[in-house]
Amino acid sequence: MSSRTERANAIRALAMDAVQAANSGHPGAPMGLADMAEVLWRDILSHNPSDPEWCNRDRVVLSNGHSSMLLYAALHLSGYPVTMHDIRNFRQLHARTAGHPEYGECPGVETTTGPLGQGVANGVGMALAEEHLARTFNRPGFPVVDHHTWVIAGDGCLMEGISHEAASLAGTLKLAKLVLIYDDNGISIDGKVDAWFSEDVPGRFEAYGWRVIRDVDGQDGEEVLRALEAAKASDGRPTLVCVRTIIGYGAPHKAGTADVHGSALGAEEVALARRQLNWGYEPFVIPEQIYRDWDCRSKGETAQAAWSELFENYRSAHPALAAEFARRISGELPAGWSEDLEALAVTAQQEAGSLETRKSSQACIGALATRVPELFGGSADLTGSNGTKWSGAEADRYLSYGVREFAMTAITNGMTLHGGFRPFSGTFLVFMEYARNAVRLAALMGVPNILVYTHDSVAVGEDGPTHQPVEQLTNLRTTPGLSTWRPCDTVESAFAWKAALAANDRPTALIFTRQKTPVQHRDPAAFSDIARGGYVLVRESGDLDVILIATGSEVSLAVAAAERLTADGVGVRVVSMPSTDVFLAQDDGYRASVLPDGCRARVAVEAAHPDYWYRFVGLDGAVVGIDRFGLSAPGEQVMAELGVTVDNVVAAARTVAAVPQRIRRGAVDHG
Repeated sequence: MSSRTERANAIRALAMDAVQAANSGHPGAPMGLADMAEVLWRDILSHNPSDPEWCNRDRVVLSNGHSSMLLYAALHLSGYPVTMHDIRNFRQLHARTAGHPEYGECPGVETTTGPLGQGVANGVGMALAEEHLARTFNRPGFPVVDHHTWVIAGDGCLMEGISHEAASLAGTLKLAKLVLIYDDNGISIDGKVDAWFSEDVPGRFEAYGWRVIRDVDGQDGEEVLRALEAAKASDGRPTLVCVRTIIGYGAPHKAGTADVHGSALGAEEVALARRQLNWGYEPFVIPEQIYRDWDCRSKGETAQAAWSELFENYRSAHPALAAEFARRISGELPAGWSEDLEALAVTAQQEAGSLETRKSSQACIGALATRVPELFGGSADLTGSNGTKWSGAEADRYLSYGVREFAMTAITNGMTLHGGFRPFSGTFLVFMEYARNAVRLAALMGVPNILVYTHDSVAVGEDGPTHQPVEQLTNLRTTPGLSTWRPCDTVESAFAWKAALAANDRPTALIFTRQKTPVQHRDPAAFSDIARGGYVLVRESGDLDVILIATGSEVSLAVAAAERLTADGVGVRVVSMPSTDVFLAQDDGYRASVLPDGCRARVAVEAAHPDYWYRFVGLDGAVVGIDRFGLSAPGEQVMAELGVTVDNVVAAARTVAAVPQRIRRGAVDHG
């Protein structure tokens, strides 16, 4: 049988060889962490490489995602469907072994990592999901939810502010099945970190309420084994394991330096490292004995079979719970999940009235919560302002995240990735900026997280420009893979929430007002068209002269402008467009029925940056928007001062309708 060192050296060799072949990558951390990885994957994890999606598996998150060859090598050696061909093609076009691990691309990769620190927060979300599922479904003698979350992080992850946010909350919540393995190698891109990172990391985590296992020799497999076994034996707190490693261990000239952090070792250094490690094999060659000793498939299949037997007994003893658990893990929504939401929309349309759309959203959440038990809400210390907590919400379904927007968003990404929950979280739209990179990663992964943003424009008023969003809507709408809704009333809010829950391949941002908006009168035939993202709210009488396009609170402003224009004999159509991405995904025929090519006189109206809307109004059109920061004053005064008024919409409509239109019904008109 091979030794621990030989098995760890297999990781080092694959990391050296793959990075060298690509002439790109980060060999240092994988070489330093190889001994830890050999222990973690072979001796500690409860996992089944033959079924990477087994729901009761331990989760492993590589927060320092630049160390991706550590993960790929461990997955390959332990028996996951990650082939030597994949390893050879590290960082190449369409390879599953991307430069940083990508969720959905490579079996065994639990989340996309690379922007440092977010993996720590993802891991907190996974551990949070495990704890809440266990509390809901486990019964005496039936621990059907019982697994750990292991996060590997480096100095860079712990420098990033998000790690502070997430670790602080994890300690407060006492997430006992969360283990953070800290690769304490003291090196980052700029060199030795003690010049810019001198804090007492173990002391910091102890202050958070974590148990800390200090000073583990990361190059001693047996010492690592004892530390990780101790970490798994919980004392009711999350655990930090401080593993001291030598970055680039085995490279005689570069080990322990920044030179091995982010570039290939070079052919000469690779050859010397092979000699120093006593690894006498050609590149990408692993001896069969080492493969046999690394293989975790039989052990994993046995563990999963034992769990399956436990679950079958659980099914016999608790059939309703077992069926509900299976449904939630599958991601399938319960039958009739949207019926109360749809009824809410019908009632709101009949009763009319005015309401802040943040309160419309709160009503929608309440309508969903009774039928969708996996709905899990929270807010970054703005629960009352966001309207994210519904009547009767219990602690097992709602969490106050504190002032931690970035961590909150990454944590809910982790919960979604874990499975069994459909989380949503809330903050002010302007504070989306704190969470921006986690929003981007949700979109990159196609994770159906739900992001509730309120106080959506300068109409916020007295809090002033620091709290008044201007450019954020454009930021969200131009993020690939993110769906964004800005509804104008309770009816559209219901459709927005329905779309968000129905989505299973993308996150959704829901944008709501602080100020009241009236329920719009709709042609019953147009009711279902709301789900198409944009629709004709007010149809012109007679010829069509100009189209007004609006979202959110500005829809009522556009309707008021249309009434004045119609009274003057102008043929005006009002298009409400709560979701531009959903509208753009419709077929050409539907889009043309709403925005006919023959009418290029168009005005978009939104209390936000105007640039995005030119794709809809073109060069012949106009945008009534805001391209500067706001003001501290009552909201109506700010809107008026910045020009978002009925008068300006009417004036813009008259101007564009009077301009000779160069394009009419596909023909060129030189006028």
